[in-house]
Amino acid sequence: MAQALVIGIGRSGIAAARLLKRQGWEVVLGDRQTDESLVAVQQDLSAQGITVKLGHTPNLAGDRPDLIVVSPGVPWDIPFLKEARDQGIDTIGEMELAWRNLDQKPWVGITGTNGKTTTTALVEAIFQVAGRGGPACGNIGHAACELVLGEATPEWIVAEISSYQIESAPTLRPQIGVWTTFTPDHLARHYTLDNYHNIKASLIRRSRRQVLNGDDPFLRSQAEQWPDAYWTSTKGAEHLPCDPKRGVFIQDAWVKAFGELVIPVSLLKMVGDHNRQNLLLAIAAARLANIDKGAIAEAIATFPGVPHRLELIRQHQGVDFINDSKATNYDAAEVGLNAAPGPVILIAGGEPKEGNAEAWIKKIKEKAATVLLIGEAAPQFAQLLQESNYTQYEIVATLEKAIARSVALIPTLQPKAVLLSPACASFDQYRSFEHRGDHFRHLCQAL
Repeated sequence: MAQALVIGIGRSGIAAARLLKRQGWEVVLGDRQTDESLVAVQQDLSAQGITVKLGHTPNLAGDRPDLIVVSPGVPWDIPFLKEARDQGIDTIGEMELAWRNLDQKPWVGITGTNGKTTTTALVEAIFQVAGRGGPACGNIGHAACELVLGEATPEWIVAEISSYQIESAPTLRPQIGVWTTFTPDHLARHYTLDNYHNIKASLIRRSRRQVLNGDDPFLRSQAEQWPDAYWTSTKGAEHLPCDPKRGVFIQDAWVKAFGELVIPVSLLKMVGDHNRQNLLLAIAAARLANIDKGAIAEAIATFPGVPHRLELIRQHQGVDFINDSKATNYDAAEVGLNAAPGPVILIAGGEPKEGNAEAWIKKIKEKAATVLLIGEAAPQFAQLLQESNYTQYEIVATLEKAIARSVALIPTLQPKAVLLSPACASFDQYRSFEHRGDHFRHLCQAL
């Protein structure tokens, strides 16, 4: 019996292991973690005939698998995976495994530094209203392999695809590829901006049809490299780097796509130019998939927004408490500050990332009455703010203390919003940005 090793016991790894087992593979699912919470998962999968090894460090000197499937959180260049590829062992990501089973279906593949989650959720909503797609998969929602395991496969696969997933899915070829934005991110994993760019570009290049954000300075500067792309702009037809007949843009408060009016922009409830841009990208994908305007209008009019991205949790003492936990880098946090009503009490910090903080700090100076710093990045952020001659900050360490301090400051500062927009990853204090956002929600609701 052919042997498969799946690395990583998260949602992707479990789905991949279950799929391979169903297809007749002998499956080992390994993870270096040893948390007690994983023992129940281990027992459940063991009952399904899948061997789970916790505290596991893979080694090719032992059993040599015929296939290795890697979860997105596992770096693609660790020595074990390099050695496996050098030895000719089929080594792929969970997304590639899903593609091998769903390549007969058309895919919408959405990638980008920021904006991809909201864009994916909008595409998912439109395709579902039209009866053309199922739940979104990939970097949000379901693991892609879960769609293979389901009873009925959707007509279209709508997937948010991160750079981690792209680099381990070399044959994935969407029918429609959407590139939302491009700014520095994940450099600790991809090392150089060129490498990060080339990974993103490889997915779009393989896509049969390409949709790009014409308002993103970098993507716009690369327009000559994408002569057949469809472009979007919130600034009107004159701002498109293509013939307006290949564009989706806003004109007189209406979205115009490929030469025809589709919906009034006012149907979208979410605030901010960045969300209008996400809307245009989603409509471009929908129209390229021949989804009618009625389904698009219905989906957008009822779209509730995305959890953890400028999510209004509640009002307390007349102040909006807003969860923007998904803002895990400077650019996303700058967008969050721009969209929130000012002045704000900003809660920022977590596990720091590389990047240029200049525009973010400039926006802090414009919008923030004070900044409450949490997590590992707090001393670093305090130094950045101090060097920028911004002194209205406090190091409070934890989210609990940040919420309590925010409430205490409301009478003095009279903010319009308390905004959690961390500009950081979450892994210093939380399992994920969702875990951090859920904790913020719980703390706010308990006020």
